[in-house]
Amino acid sequence: MTRRRSDFAILAAPSLPLILLLALLLALLAPSGGAAEDPQAPRIEAGAKDVCAVCGMFVARHPEWLAQVVYADGSEAFFDGPKCLFNYLLSPEKHAAGKQGVARDAVLVTSYYGGEAIPAEDAIYVVGSDVAGPMGPELVPHRTLADAEEFARDHRGDRIVRFDDVTLELLGKLE
Repeated sequence: MTRRRSDFAILAAPSLPLILLLALLLALLAPSGGAAEDPQAPRIEAGAKDVCAVCGMFVARHPEWLAQVVYADGSEAFFDGPKCLFNYLLSPEKHAAGKQGVARDAVLVTSYYGGEAIPAEDAIYVVGSDVAGPMGPELVPHRTLADAEEFARDHRGDRIVRFDDVTLELLGKLE
């Protein structure tokens, strides 16, 4: 039997539906471009009726910005972003009536990259970026300095600050 050149081309070239099926399988199996979400990463769990202790906004509507204070007595205060959290912490007489002197077990913010709860004291914040939170301009929390620097470059952040650098004056500039 004599084979023509076109016979080999047909045998060597897979059909279009097969190519599409393989491409779809590869796309489904390939890792996503974003950060992989760790199901074990700690999260701030706010219910549908939990409101920000500073502004009164329903916080569960914005899980990517949640912040929380957990007190030693088991009570909690939720916030719709780090800006409200810091207003609460820096003005306890105004926002935390009855909680002055109660020990805190944890102060948490949600990391911008990854979405996990991280200690607010350890987070690194970008100020003055083009990313707004639920209440407008926001302190954008990050787990690492490298993440904060990358975010500041990508989103025109004005400056990077740590927990102890946040003041009422700085918060006033974000209003």
